[in-house]
Amino acid sequence: MTIRIAAIEVSHWHALYDAAYLRHIVGMPALQLVGVQDPDPAMAAQRAAEVGGPPVFSDYRDMLEKTRPDFVIALGRHSAMAEIAHHLLDEGYPFLMEKPMGVNAAEVRGIADRAAQQRAFVAVPFAQRHQPFFAEAKRMLADGAFGPLSHFYYRGNRPTSARYPAWGAPWMLDPAIAGGGCLRNLGAHGLDVFLALTGEQATVTGAQLGWGAHGKPVEDYASVLLCTPSGILGTVEVGNTVPGQGGDGEWKLSGRDAMLVMRGSAMRVVAASGEKTIDAQLAEPVFAMALRDTIDRWQRGEQPLTSAEDCWRVQCLVDRAYELAGDPYRNARAAAV
Repeated sequence: MTIRIAAIEVSHWHALYDAAYLRHIVGMPALQLVGVQDPDPAMAAQRAAEVGGPPVFSDYRDMLEKTRPDFVIALGRHSAMAEIAHHLLDEGYPFLMEKPMGVNAAEVRGIADRAAQQRAFVAVPFAQRHQPFFAEAKRMLADGAFGPLSHFYYRGNRPTSARYPAWGAPWMLDPAIAGGGCLRNLGAHGLDVFLALTGEQATVTGAQLGWGAHGKPVEDYASVLLCTPSGILGTVEVGNTVPGQGGDGEWKLSGRDAMLVMRGSAMRVVAASGEKTIDAQLAEPVFAMALRDTIDRWQRGEQPLTSAEDCWRVQCLVDRAYELAGDPYRNARAAAV
């Protein structure tokens, strides 16, 4: 059975870069890309030309009516995501939508509530849960290897934010459209992993934002301090300040009896009895794994691994972090309204 997929608002850089959803779709034999849409027809045509020339649309409602896909990949400007999600729920389409699903947690709460009421399939690809670090941490937690947990650390620093205009998404540098900078976007991954591994909701105890590297209207570096009710501490740092290609990243989960650390493709377990190294090479990109897992769960009639509810929990932390950092985008939000 071929699954017919339509993609909404493909000006989002994840259409072709990083997550590269369109490339993964056309590379999977069971999937067929039946339409791509963007309010900018030239952008939609450019994206389509990179993946075999599927039909191009400027209105996603028109695309859905004419193509009647089995499944939808919803990308798009953050400020448009909530409206798109509600339309897809109205029409009964199962869909995967990129985070953050809106410019604040309140928008995401509305989507999560409707998805729960309708028992709809609404996936949000927190793809870092497919990392070897996450799988090993879950195994060690199940075995009790850490003992009582102490702290979690995540750093995800990417190349300059100039990549967004270069990849067709200059709107990412407009806080009224993006809802913030690297914290709203990249921070969601580290915050989701912290919540998933601790199994607790968290309180944001401190946050700071930096604009110094690039001087754009959105922050290019952010650090957030967290604490769970049981006292597990978390630090999430994200940025767009790597001066070249690639990234600068680190993961750590530490407890009384063991510590798990990953940098690049090297992962170590440190315990009183000694250390061991675990291969953390990926067989395929995590976003390809997330896409395949999402489609498989939908076909089996299951709920997605990560949903709008997970996205809401993360965005609550992001909103609170911005508040503690002085709510720098208050005027941008007011202007947008």
